[in-house]
Amino acid sequence: MTEQGLQTWQRLQERIQSQSWPQHTLYVVATPIGNLGDFSLRAWQALLQCDVIAAEDTRSTRPLLEAWGIQTPMMAAHRHNEAQAAEQIVSRLEQGERVALVSDAGAPAVSDPGARIVRAVRAAGYKVVAIPGASAVITALMASGVTTDENPAFVFAGFTPHKSMARRKWLHQWGMSAAPVVMFESPHRIQAAIKDMADLFADRQVTFARELTKRFEQVHTCDLSEALDWLQSDSHHEQGEFVLILHAAPQAETEVELDAETQKWLLALLEQVSARDAVKIAVKATGLSRDMIYEWVLAHKS
Repeated sequence: MTEQGLQTWQRLQERIQSQSWPQHTLYVVATPIGNLGDFSLRAWQALLQCDVIAAEDTRSTRPLLEAWGIQTPMMAAHRHNEAQAAEQIVSRLEQGERVALVSDAGAPAVSDPGARIVRAVRAAGYKVVAIPGASAVITALMASGVTTDENPAFVFAGFTPHKSMARRKWLHQWGMSAAPVVMFESPHRIQAAIKDMADLFADRQVTFARELTKRFEQVHTCDLSEALDWLQSDSHHEQGEFVLILHAAPQAETEVELDAETQKWLLALLEQVSARDAVKIAVKATGLSRDMIYEWVLAHKS
């Protein structure tokens, strides 16, 4: 690291250290989903400042702590002992301690254990502070381009059911959404899940996002009718943890028709004002729907 880089690092470290770290507080800390470099300075300091780290799997968390030089003791807080762990954490908060909550990767309490602990802490009257960070859901959406600023909606459905009948029912339910559906799948069930998806939504696309932030990260979008062939074309395509995005059903294209006179003055208007203002004026003048006019303006503005 250069001298300038070292000075910047020290300045940022001092700034984060000097922030408020109240006692009697549960810190819900997001951890990297693969790349250790995605751990934030604030998350690092949170784990240093806390008296104990409640981890989904202490064995999985230990390499992260070792990499960042964190020696804070750990306790187990997983799906099978969450109620008991919640009681222990509340007891520690009563004594004025700071407790960090982490999962194996990504954000605790989001399709991972932790939500029950968060609710128990809130019910006991103690503060919960979320330290944001890496998210497999957001990473997959960023890399796929499946949403737009005009239509940013998406649905997160979590892990698919294990058994085919339950999975098909689950997929049908979530697939009714007008927005893209983000879900998690494991490598040993990926082919079965894709077969079910293709049977139900033959006319739609799917995005595979595997090994996100890791060395062999891969993001691939294709028609569901071609998805199984893509999986089977290379043994590496079935390796790693998957984020799947079921694209929204294609919308029927409707041609927007405006009469010739309206088109003429609307084009003239676009030369003088912004598209947004032109749409406002046209809606008020014609009584037509905003969406209809906006679509026409997008298609014709220079």
